[in-house]
Amino acid sequence: MTTISKPVAKLADNALPLASADNGVRQFTVQADDDGVRLDRWFKRHLPLIGFAMISRWARTGQIRVDGKRADPADRLVTGQVLRVPPGGLEKPGSGGAGRALRPRPELSEEQLAKADAMLIHKTAAALVINKPPGLATQGGTGTYEHVDGLLDAYAHGAEPRPRLVHRLDKDTSGVLLIARTPGSAAWFAKRFATRAARKIYWALIVGVPSIEEGFIDLPLGKQPGSGGEKMMVEEGEHGQAARTRYRVLEFAGNHAAWVELQPLTGRTHQLRVHMAAIGHPIVGDGKYGGPEAFLTGSISRKMHLHARRLIIGMPSGEDLDVTADLPDHFAASMAQLGFDPALGFALPEAPPPPGKVEKKAAAKAHAKQYRKERRGERRGRGSATTAEARGADGRGADKFAPPKTPRTSAVRPAGKAASRPPAKAPGAKPLARTAAKTPGTKPPARPAGRPPSGAGPKAPAGAGPRKR
Repeated sequence: MTTISKPVAKLADNALPLASADNGVRQFTVQADDDGVRLDRWFKRHLPLIGFAMISRWARTGQIRVDGKRADPADRLVTGQVLRVPPGGLEKPGSGGAGRALRPRPELSEEQLAKADAMLIHKTAAALVINKPPGLATQGGTGTYEHVDGLLDAYAHGAEPRPRLVHRLDKDTSGVLLIARTPGSAAWFAKRFATRAARKIYWALIVGVPSIEEGFIDLPLGKQPGSGGEKMMVEEGEHGQAARTRYRVLEFAGNHAAWVELQPLTGRTHQLRVHMAAIGHPIVGDGKYGGPEAFLTGSISRKMHLHARRLIIGMPSGEDLDVTADLPDHFAASMAQLGFDPALGFALPEAPPPPGKVEKKAAAKAHAKQYRKERRGERRGRGSATTAEARGADGRGADKFAPPKTPRTSAVRPAGKAASRPPAKAPGAKPLARTAAKTPGTKPPARPAGRPPSGAGPKAPAGAGPRKR
């Protein structure tokens, strides 16, 4: 079996044929973006119309050659190798041919091209970063015809592969959305998100002011019965999935609203929205989980005030990508009306606590799920080669992508900083499962003068201005 000789060091465009013989046999040069990929995965990336059965037949009869030698579907390719492929598999989408036909994508209008160009805020050889506006879905669905995935053709030029989504944002959530430019970088970024190696920072306006200024919420989540999977809820039973969110209050206005910074330490559906509603402080404009209490009076917009402000993630080149997205108009207007200063949120918060046993197990499970998804539709039971591939070279399987073992901790404050007293229990709200750790031998300080009580209603007193921490 061919082995990987070096890691991906540089990304390139899609593989192109170097030569074509009279009998239709083609030759491809393996690009850096495909270094280390399995032969059958190479076909899925570049010749998707050819099924695994055909690939196996070609390999078995010696029609597929790598540097002139017979190859197996499980062999791994190395940059610079020459791949010999029999005729077939290059039919244009929708033309039929050997394998399943692909539906042709509609041409984008001038308006759609302009919209895609306006969203782009950063571009590298491996990734595109857009600032997704609120109200635009990430992917299509029933009754959803306009979405980010449908605009990705605007970012592909010439022979470049079509960019791919590697994570999602809710339709009404705005902010940073990362898009991979090549299949190789898509696999790279997907692994970073699955193993929680990416650091995501959100800004939100919430109803009321939490008594605990900084801490993290540890409440498992599950799908709410009868909602068709469209709504989540706190599920502390055996079916609940671990979900942890770190929050920090940046400013508050009177006793009716606060500006908070949120860091999801896990990646559950609607996690930030459910967690904030569960502690009695729903995100402003989130009627789905906060009900009527999630809307402020006056001229504050009724749109949801949740914004993916910043993303920090490792790149295939070894560098870190650190991007920030500007606030949408309605969010910026609400910040100005409440008197909040965006400059207070520019400082990068301290690193999250190291993952515990639950987080590492969830990360390994997420990677295993991604691995199975990538191989969906391929024939099962390929023998020892497949077993070795699934387990990895060291035999640890998906666990090898989990973060290193470190002692679990619930501390979210620097040593010596005391925690505030717990918030008053709101009717129907679930308490925080864990708060900031207290320093031994210290006594919680008294509430500062002028600090509003927790659980205050959404209405603002006349002339109420912001108070800074």
